[in-house]
This record gives sequence, structure tokens and C-alpha cells, in this order.
Amino acid sequence: MGLMDGKVAVIFGVANKRSIAWGITQALADHGAKLALNYQNERMEDGVRKLVADLPQPAYVAPCDVTVPGQTESYFAGIAKEFGHVDALVHCIAFARREELGGQFVNTSWEGYAIAQQVSAYSLVEMCRHAAPLMEGREAGVVTLSYYGAEKVVPNYNVMGVAKAALESSVRYLANDLGPRGVRVNAISAGPIKTLSAMGVSDFSSLHQSMAEKAPLRRNVTQEDVGNTALFLLSHLSRGITGQVIYVDSGYSILGA
Repeated sequence: MGLMDGKVAVIFGVANKRSIAWGITQALADHGAKLALNYQNERMEDGVRKLVADLPQPAYVAPCDVTVPGQTESYFAGIAKEFGHVDALVHCIAFARREELGGQFVNTSWEGYAIAQQVSAYSLVEMCRHAAPLMEGREAGVVTLSYYGAEKVVPNYNVMGVAKAALESSVRYLANDLGPRGVRVNAISAGPIKTLSAMGVSDFSSLHQSMAEKAPLRRNVTQEDVGNTALFLLSHLSRGITGQVIYVDSGYSILGA
């Protein structure tokens, strides 16, 4: 018996095989979850559909761009019609303009700040608002992805670090709001993984190497590491955990300066 047998999991942010969202998708699929995924636009649709074709069972796939008014609501209306309920929600989307991920944070533009907050933090609030009626009373779970740059200054992470800090605070407020409805909300703060979005951060390769050299486990984490933690947080095994940020970073976050 899988930990997610018969449960419906909605996953936002699968873009390619290197994305953390795909690692989570595979972990949930391996444990029997019925899956629903999104794609941002027509250009990305084909890639997502090719990925899900390799899963153990068919997945529901539909468009949703969180920057377009009404699309998140429409997406969850489709989920309600297809499944009738949701047991797990995975938020793996974030965005910052490339020019904001280098140099000094003080030079961040308002437009860059606003889009980073909308996609990386506020979208979780909007998703939870539409998913909550479908999750009520099911001991459901929500998981989002953060990073150490939400807590400490990481060179070149800049506006994304501020957006991740807002995301982590949102997790706590959402956990308080949705707890009475039986919904848990947690975040995973993962160590650096070579995804396409991470490679947009200036000097990411040096950061990636440094983490492996300094972390107590002396290695970088993988998609599988994060996927297994998400599986735990979305299953009944974590039914007493909410509002938390769980570090999956080979122990790097316990170190002093």
C-alpha cells in the first residue's frame, strides 16, 4: 500500500525533468497518488504532457498562469469537476527577473519586486483560497518550496530572498487559517539543486560547490531527497505538523557564519 493511495495531489511548477516539482511528482506517483498538474502557457504544454506520459497512471493536465486574473480559479474549478476533492497541494513556482538576481538588492525595481512577490509568494495564498473548500475535513496537506536566502543574505539572491521570506510567513498565517479545516501547510527549504531557474542566479555554480564542501553531510541534496520529504509532509505520517519550514539541505542551515 502506498502512502498516497487514492489521494488527489495537485502540483504546480513541473517544467522539466530537472525541476524539483518533478521529483515531488515522482515520489507521489510512486505511492499511488492521483495527479493533477498545470502548465503556464502553450509553449510549455507539450513538455509537461510528455513528462506525465511516463507516470504509472494518467494525470490531469490543464493550463494555469498565476499572473493572469481568473486562471487559478478556473483551474481549481476544473479540479473540482474532475476529482471532487483535493488531498495534497504542492506549490513549486517562483519567478524573478534575471536582472534582479545579481548586483545589489537596493537597485531592485518596483516592477521586479512586484512580480517576484506575486508569483513566488502571493500565488500560494490564492491557490489555498481556491483549494481549501476541496480539502476541508480530509486531513489534507499543502507544501511549498523555500530556500535559505529567506532567512540569511545569500549573494545575488536579492529580491527572491525577500519573496521567499514572505512565502515562509504566508505558510504560518495559512496554517493558522486552514488548521481548523483540517488542512496542514508547511514549507521545505531545500539546498541548492541544479534546476533551470536556479541557474539564473548569478554565480550559482560556486554556491552549489560551496554548499557541498561545507554542509555536515558533505553533499548537495537531490530531487529525490526533496520529493521524499514532500511525500512525508503530505501523508498521514505528518498529521501533527503544520506551519513549519523543514530544511532539506544536508545540514547546511545549522552552521554558523
